[in-house]
Amino acid sequence: MSDDEIKYLFEPRTVAVIGASHVKGKIGYKVVENLVKGGYKGKVYPINPKGGNNFGLRYYKSVGDVGEPIDLAVITIPSKYVLDAVEDCGNAGVKFLVIITSGFAEVGNIEGERSIVEVAHRYGMRVLGPNVFGIYSAKSSMNATFGPDYVKKGNIAIVTQSGALGIAMIGKSAAENIGLSAIVSVGNKSDIQEAELLQYLATDVNTKAILMYIEGVKDGEKFIRELKNATRRKPVVIIKSGRSEMGAMAAASHTGSLATEDVIFDKIIRQFGALRAETIREAFNWCRFLSSAIPPEGENTLIVTNGGGLGVLAADACESHQVSLYKDMKRLTETFEDVVPSFGSPRNPVDLTGQATDEDYIKALNRALEADFIHSVLGLYCETALFSVDKTARMIERTYRNFVGRKPIAFSAFGGTMIKDAVNRLASLNVPVFEDVHDAVSCMGALYRYYRYRKDAEGVESPLSREELIKKIDLTAIRRVIKDALNEGRVYLTTPEVQSILDSLKIPRPRSRIARGIDEAVEAAEAIGYPVVMKIVSRDIIHKSDVGGVALGLDNKKEVIDAYQAIIRNCRKFRPESRIEGVEVSRMITGGAETIVGGRRDRTFGPIVMFGLGGIHVEVIKDVTFRHFPFSRREALRMIREIKGFPILMGVRGEGMKDISTLADVILKVGALVYNITEIKDMEINPLVVFEQSEGVIALDARIFLSDKGGAGA
Repeated sequence: MSDDEIKYLFEPRTVAVIGASHVKGKIGYKVVENLVKGGYKGKVYPINPKGGNNFGLRYYKSVGDVGEPIDLAVITIPSKYVLDAVEDCGNAGVKFLVIITSGFAEVGNIEGERSIVEVAHRYGMRVLGPNVFGIYSAKSSMNATFGPDYVKKGNIAIVTQSGALGIAMIGKSAAENIGLSAIVSVGNKSDIQEAELLQYLATDVNTKAILMYIEGVKDGEKFIRELKNATRRKPVVIIKSGRSEMGAMAAASHTGSLATEDVIFDKIIRQFGALRAETIREAFNWCRFLSSAIPPEGENTLIVTNGGGLGVLAADACESHQVSLYKDMKRLTETFEDVVPSFGSPRNPVDLTGQATDEDYIKALNRALEADFIHSVLGLYCETALFSVDKTARMIERTYRNFVGRKPIAFSAFGGTMIKDAVNRLASLNVPVFEDVHDAVSCMGALYRYYRYRKDAEGVESPLSREELIKKIDLTAIRRVIKDALNEGRVYLTTPEVQSILDSLKIPRPRSRIARGIDEAVEAAEAIGYPVVMKIVSRDIIHKSDVGGVALGLDNKKEVIDAYQAIIRNCRKFRPESRIEGVEVSRMITGGAETIVGGRRDRTFGPIVMFGLGGIHVEVIKDVTFRHFPFSRREALRMIREIKGFPILMGVRGEGMKDISTLADVILKVGALVYNITEIKDMEINPLVVFEQSEGVIALDARIFLSDKGGAGA
């Protein structure tokens, strides 16, 4: 959808309301009433077969009777009449349909919903809904919803999949004096989805921040494109429901089992700059703060407080929210020593003590404002006998006005009923002040996360092109292996096939042979050289160690014989139905750090790549991260640094730094594989042992699964 087309959803010149009722309390009545009361700038055409007049408007018997092009039609009639109404709208040249009516896919009427979209597209119309509460747009003063009739105009846009939650958000925003530039309900998302709405809101000059409530994404790759475009321009805050394991994707590999829907969603939106909020309150706080705060010029944050305990709470919260507190004691002392009592502290937090007056605060905050080494400030206030509430409120507002346009600042004021009232009064004036210190710090943390994303994005490398990716792998050889497996009706690759693909990717693996008997196992071990590792080879046994199918550190012929017999016995006991093709004998590799690199074709987001600490405990530790592919080498390095176990790769207890450069190459190669070979559904290398710098990596085990739908994905 082009920018010119989507414009008419938010800025229609004409709106028809199909099902415009004369009966107060009906949805069709409320939509017309809201349009009129809201001061909609265009023309409103209520449609009712009985005709008549209301709100000073003529009611037309059909949309075809209007005789004028209609940009937007809001449909409020019962579901059984909707398809005919869509046909009528098509004949009348309507551009957009907002279908408030429920009774479609959400109750199992999928075919009815599909028919609506098919008819609409035949006429070149686009559909928002069904099952929505409508759309509000401040730019055209259009309240085409059945929610509250008053919506405060402002600079925050809301996109919500939940209609009831959206209506509540309208009320919540009005109650807290939060102005909206738009609020849109997407409902069943039969046609128009979040991506198209982001497309408009990203370029809307009246929108400074976007809040999204999402339950699920249909076209993930389209959503990613528009999200990336939007976050380069303005903050996008997302709340997503559905963190439970009930929605997790089942898969045979660690990559699949760890790649739950919520984990993938979380990592990908963060990859492209969105800020994920845990609660509605947090989301509103962030949007309100981010829509007015200027970007900081650096990472140094200062806390000014009159309560040591409150300062400590704030400092702890800063660590949790990745807000960096300035620590140069010499400069802090030089700057604040003469405005801090002798029993106070010029450290960060700067503690003015409980005897501080409003003038003490103003002096300290002005010093912070003028100090070029301080980039943002948190002002914290505990109610004391020396502070009148009125003075506190005036001081906070005055300080904020001084900071506006120069440095970010957030406040917290903690106390009794009068302080609470003052906080509410200041918030209504758009002063960023909160009762809970954690809310203030949380907002500053959101600002810094967005600041870092924008800063990184300015100099970021472009994702590798398809041509660059193809150079990293031998596509011809790989496709030949994949084709042979699919021709045999298999959706997995055998051990020799996986090894050949590793060779095509130029990913080293230990010297190995597959033995189909004890004598062959002994012969292989002696040819390879002790110590050796032995692993079961079976298309039916994925996690070999779980069934006793692995033996490590075998140093002689007797141990090889015993291990071979034990492996076969264990696998037949625990998986009697499994087809055993033999036992792989490999050189025993010692040292290095065990990692995991995986990739899969996600049903929503397409090609994704996983990296983390590997080994047999990967699903217990779950120290992994994900990204949408393609991405740059820089992003691969960022993945490596992101895991909690990164210090292990940097070297611990006398160990040297690991070969992170080669590790990044492997991540890119796995990404290139799942990106270019769409038949690959799921793959992983685990463990991928990483040695010290310049010593490379080695893949000890790997598995690859194919899609039986020709690349349709998991």
